[in-house]
Amino acid sequence: MRQKNRTTKQLENQLQRRIKGQKTLEYSLSLPYRVAMKFSFWRFPHTVLTIFCLLGLTAASGPESNIQDIELKIGIVQRFGDQPTAKLQLEPVKGDRLKLKFQAGNKQQILFTKNPVKLETVMQALPQSAVEEVVVLGTYRTFENAEDSANKWRSQGMEVEIAQPERWQVWAKRDVYSTPLLRRLLLQNIQASTQERVYLDTKIVKQVPRVSWVIDGNRYSPSDLEISTDKNLIRVNKSEKPEFARLYAGRINLQPNAYGTYTLVNQVPLETYLRGVVPYEIGTDAPKAALEAQAILARTYALRNLRRFAADNYQLCADTHCQVYYGLKGAGAKTDQAIASTRGKVLTYKNELVDALYSSTTGGVTASFSDVWNGDDRPYLRPVLDAPTKFWDLSKQSLADEKNFQKFINTQQGFNESKWDMFRWHKETPLKDIIKDLQKFLQVKNSPYAKFKTIQAMAVVKRSQSGRILELAIKTDRNTFILHKDEVRSAFAAPVSTLFYIEPLNKGKPELWGYAFIGGGLGHGVGLSQTGAQNLAKLGWPSPKILQFYYPGTQIQILKKETKL
Repeated sequence: MRQKNRTTKQLENQLQRRIKGQKTLEYSLSLPYRVAMKFSFWRFPHTVLTIFCLLGLTAASGPESNIQDIELKIGIVQRFGDQPTAKLQLEPVKGDRLKLKFQAGNKQQILFTKNPVKLETVMQALPQSAVEEVVVLGTYRTFENAEDSANKWRSQGMEVEIAQPERWQVWAKRDVYSTPLLRRLLLQNIQASTQERVYLDTKIVKQVPRVSWVIDGNRYSPSDLEISTDKNLIRVNKSEKPEFARLYAGRINLQPNAYGTYTLVNQVPLETYLRGVVPYEIGTDAPKAALEAQAILARTYALRNLRRFAADNYQLCADTHCQVYYGLKGAGAKTDQAIASTRGKVLTYKNELVDALYSSTTGGVTASFSDVWNGDDRPYLRPVLDAPTKFWDLSKQSLADEKNFQKFINTQQGFNESKWDMFRWHKETPLKDIIKDLQKFLQVKNSPYAKFKTIQAMAVVKRSQSGRILELAIKTDRNTFILHKDEVRSAFAAPVSTLFYIEPLNKGKPELWGYAFIGGGLGHGVGLSQTGAQNLAKLGWPSPKILQFYYPGTQIQILKKETKL
């Protein structure tokens, strides 16, 4: 929308009102009502009122036929066009056809074809260079930390949005701070009043990716495209090899995103979506109770995290930043049965959806939310000894103590994950590689510490009750600084969790050669261990008991069906 001319003083006043004004309505309401408000703004087709049932969850009883399915919007290819010659092939299944709907000028056009359609991007020069810029308020490894930062800015009256151009970022909301002058006044105000390292990310764009495809000898190139089939099945292939094609149910949209590229979005019912998640998250051969627990968690996670990609007009991604979702190709009878037998069931705490976090392997102890991310702890996410019997008392042998921690890491028997190859690990890394990884990490964060040349020493200075690293001190030739929590996984290639200790290595030479990273677990370690859950299921534990073990004080409940859609 074209902006009317305003004086500088009026712009300053507008900015001050935004920064110092009252909190937005969304953040002055109670949590359940905020959830409802968000859904209503997103305008989900014919399923909005179904989501409102989360405000009044009922006990896990009642006929399954009364459970309404919910349509999700999953970004299965998030930044199509970030490479100059990107290609995607869309195919119908045998005996079906593709229906392509798009806008051609002022008219809607519909094409049908039984043949594969190849989407291609080419870089198109702009007649005049364009300026794209945002005020970046922070860069983070995870959505959880980005959201905590966003909430802090919102509490000060700022309107912000969470984006993921590569790493997660918090931006000043683009449609609010929509002119160069507003963005610069905002930047000056923040820099004058806080120590936050905010900056203006400005790009001069001379060319943009354009998507096109050919049907019956005619080439088309709209910015939005809806693809569907009669059988609601579409194959998507990002490679030239047919065996790598993935089969998706529902419809697919090609749509612009916030980064000047495109996203391929799969619109799919929740219960069908789970058929493409559960097999890839825990496998098709896991015991029945573990599969059921995973299905309940995956359903809960999806419903609680629909806000992640609001800036790009979809809800969830298809990789480990959300849940792995690769479509129906890997679906199996056992996973389908687990999904069907738990249909509509979610995990709750005091009648609200839990933060259904889970990971591959905890390393023998689960973590609190705040051990890994910034933000308030969840009462049901706390340290639990990941073992069928309590042979280590965390209250008496706290893993915050370095001696206790190293003894714990060097204990290998008696845990749910003892036979798993990532339960314990030992990795040695040369100093030159550690320096290179750390410099790259600090540069991405726009950190003032990034210009160091060598590392003189590293040491863990603070651990949580679950043994996770809270603070890791780095002494360089320029200064000493602290890495916090999950930053240590981003800063170095070796550790695959924050449950580790380090030892300096000389390799028989007087100077420092590098460090050994000695630890356990794979992933953040918060909530359920997929490996541990399988062991407990093999011991005969049912899915409700497994979920209660990893999320103490929670309940399994079922979604209500709303009569008005």
